[in-house]
Amino acid sequence: MSVTQQPSPGPGPGPDGHGRGPDGDAAADQLRDRISADSLTTRRDYLRIVATVSGGLAIGGVGVAAGILHRHGDSETLPEAKRVADDLPPGRSVAFRFPGEEDRALAVRLSDGSLVGYSAVCTHLACGVLWREDRGADGELYCPCHEGVFDARTGEVTAGPPPRPLPRIILTEQADGSVWAVATARSGEPAKEALCRQFGESRPEMAQRLGCPAADRASTTGSGRT
Repeated sequence: MSVTQQPSPGPGPGPDGHGRGPDGDAAADQLRDRISADSLTTRRDYLRIVATVSGGLAIGGVGVAAGILHRHGDSETLPEAKRVADDLPPGRSVAFRFPGEEDRALAVRLSDGSLVGYSAVCTHLACGVLWREDRGADGELYCPCHEGVFDARTGEVTAGPPPRPLPRIILTEQADGSVWAVATARSGEPAKEALCRQFGESRPEMAQRLGCPAADRASTTGSGRT
C-alpha cells in the first residue's frame, strides 16, 4: 500500500487521555498534508525521469533510422585497405573493424565459396550482428537485441524490425589467399556505384576501368583538350 493510500488515523489519546484535542487534530492534518505533498512530488519526479529517458531512447532510435547518427559506409573518400584474414575457408566468418576502428564489420565465406562482407551494426538500433552458420544453406546474419534477421548473401532484411539492409563491405581476395577490405557501400547501394563514388577522385584510373560515368566524362573532356 502506498503512503497516499494509507487509511486516516483514528482518534488517539489526547491531552486528557480520552480523545485528541484541537491542537492534536491540526498537527495530524498538517502531517497528512506534508506526506501527501511529498508523495506527489516523488511521483512527478519519477514520471519526469521516465519521460526523459524514454524520450532519449526514442530520439536515438529515430536518429539511427533517419541517418542522423553515424552510418557505416558514409565516407566519400576511399578508405585505406585493411587485411581482414590470412585466409577464410568456407563456412567461417571473421569479425574486424573497417573503415575506422569504431566501425564493426563481419566477413563471411559462404558454403559455395562466395565471399561477403557487411557492417556488423544492425540498422534498427545499432546492436551487434552475428552470423549463424546453421540457419539455411547460407546461414543468416542475426541481431539478438530485437530478433532482426538479414540474408547472408545479400544483406537484405528477412525478419524483424530493421528498416534497411546491412551496409556492405567490399572484399577482395589476393593470390596468397588473404582477404582484404577495400571499400564500403551504403545500405542498399550497388557495389559498382559505391566503388565509383569512392574511387572517383582518389583512384581515377580504377574508376575508368570500372566504367564509372564520371570517369568516362573526365576522360572524354581530357582527350578534347588542346
